[in-house]
Amino acid sequence: MPGRVQGKVALITGSARGLGAACATVLAREGAKVVVTDILDDDGERRAALIRECGGDAIYVHLNVLVRTEWQHAVERAVQTYGRLDVLVNNVGGGGAALAGAASGAAGVPLSALGNIEQATKESWERVQDVNATSTFLGTQAVVPLMRRQASGCIINISSVYGIVGSQGAAAYHAAKGAVRLFTKATAMQLAKDGIRVNSIHPGHTKSYGLVSRTWMDDQRREELLPKYPLGRLGEPEDIGYGALFLASDASSFITGVELVIDGGYTAQ
Repeated sequence: MPGRVQGKVALITGSARGLGAACATVLAREGAKVVVTDILDDDGERRAALIRECGGDAIYVHLNVLVRTEWQHAVERAVQTYGRLDVLVNNVGGGGAALAGAASGAAGVPLSALGNIEQATKESWERVQDVNATSTFLGTQAVVPLMRRQASGCIINISSVYGIVGSQGAAAYHAAKGAVRLFTKATAMQLAKDGIRVNSIHPGHTKSYGLVSRTWMDDQRREELLPKYPLGRLGEPEDIGYGALFLASDASSFITGVELVIDGGYTAQ
C-alpha cells in the first residue's frame, strides 16, 4: 500500500536529532522524499543516510535557520533534487539550556532564559525569540513563493504546550512559542487562498536528546512531572512525528490554522 505522504517532498529543520529526526524518519517511512536540514553536518548526513538505508529517499542540506540566504539555498536544493517542495516542518526551537545543544541551530543561551522575567537578560530574551519565532517566519517566507506557484503546500510549525499555557518560569520561551502559535493562525488565513495550509503542533514534555532527556533521567524531576500527565508518561519523539504525518497528509486537507496538542492530557486539566 502507498504511504500516507507518498511522493510528497518535505523539508524539516533541525532534523539531525530529536523531534526533527523523528519527523523526518516517520515522513520518509510513509513515502515522502525528505530534505534533512541542521547545522550538525555529521549527524545530519548520518540521519539522511540512515533513512536511505531503510529504503527511504533523503538528502542532507546545511541550514542555519536564522540566515536568509541559507534558507534560499535549502529550498533550491530541494527543488533541484526533487522538483518541488510540498511540506515544511519548522521544528527548530528551544529555550535556555536547550539552546546550548547544537541541534537547536543556534549558539548557546544563558540558563536565565528559562528563569522568570526578572532573571532573563535582554540578550537571552532576543535569542529565544529568534530561534523559535524568527526562524519560523524566515522559513515560511522562504517557501511561500514556491508553494504559491504550485497552488499547494503544507507548513507545520512546532510550538509547545508552553505556547498555550503559562508556568512559573520560562517567560521568554512562553512568549516565543505563543508567537509561533498566533503566527501560524495569521499565515493560515493569509495563505488559504493559495492552497497552502499552515498548522502548529504543541508537544508536551517529550523524551528526546538534550534538556528534556536530562530531566527525564532525573528521578526527582520525573516524579514531579509524571502526575501532570494523565496518560502517565512523557511523550516520545515519534508521537510528534506521527502528528506531523497527519498534518502533512491529505487526510488533513480541510484543516488549517489549528493547534494540534500532543501532550498526554497535560493541558486538559
